[in-house]
Amino acid sequence: MNRRLLTILLVAFVIAGVCAWLVYRLVGVKMAAAKPTATTRVEAAAKDIPLGAVLTAADLTTITMSGSAPKGSILKPEDAIGRGVISEIYQGEPILESRLSGVGSGGGLAPAIPDGMRACAVKVDEVVGVSGFVIPGMRVDVLVSGIPPNATGGTNTGTMETQTLLQNIEVLSAGTDITKDAEGKPQQVQVVNLLVTPEQAETLSLASNSLKIQLVLRNPLDTQIAKVPPTAMTNIFTGTAPAPAVAPRHASGGEHKPAPKTYSITVSNGSKTSEEKFATPEGQH
Repeated sequence: MNRRLLTILLVAFVIAGVCAWLVYRLVGVKMAAAKPTATTRVEAAAKDIPLGAVLTAADLTTITMSGSAPKGSILKPEDAIGRGVISEIYQGEPILESRLSGVGSGGGLAPAIPDGMRACAVKVDEVVGVSGFVIPGMRVDVLVSGIPPNATGGTNTGTMETQTLLQNIEVLSAGTDITKDAEGKPQQVQVVNLLVTPEQAETLSLASNSLKIQLVLRNPLDTQIAKVPPTAMTNIFTGTAPAPAVAPRHASGGEHKPAPKTYSITVSNGSKTSEEKFATPEGQH
């Protein structure tokens, strides 16, 4: 066997070895990718579950998730059945502990109210309360409109005003309530529950008895409390800003007169220097 043949065989063996190594690597990568990943079975919503609902077995379904389950996931149906929903859960969404009330607290709106806060119901018109304009979790400002009372507490005959009563208030729930009209017939009224402090609840309750309440939406990222002066009906038609405060008068009852304007002249006489003051023509009377 000559040297040329040995060289060809050696090159062939080297090429075959390299090809075999490449095939081994490719097959190994595919086999590693084909290995089953760890899965976790968690409880999820079988349908959309509204705020305040009490979970039943029909509301739950079990889904399989790849990897580890989200923090706070419910792994067993018995850990969720009978507990109230404090935040709306959508179909197919895993049920978390943070979305449910405590064990034994039941359902309804009460478990969703944080400590130290109150849920205050406000009646609004259909434009605000329906069609998704106001939904739980949104932030609103509360505006009130009416005729301000006079200093003695009676009805003022002045013009109607609108004022921003509360700002950056969270909407806890929105829906309808059944009330009766003057003839005793039932009618639907739009009701929005706002999450407020006890002091704000008193203010809102007092305003709702005699004033018209309007809710205006705001960006949830905008938490700044703006200083908004009241707007009167006359300001809208005249296009003028609210009248400035009247300057207080002196105790004597007379008008305050500004001091007359003066000018000074410096006179130099040898080593002596003197300054004379004279009233300007417009300052003389």
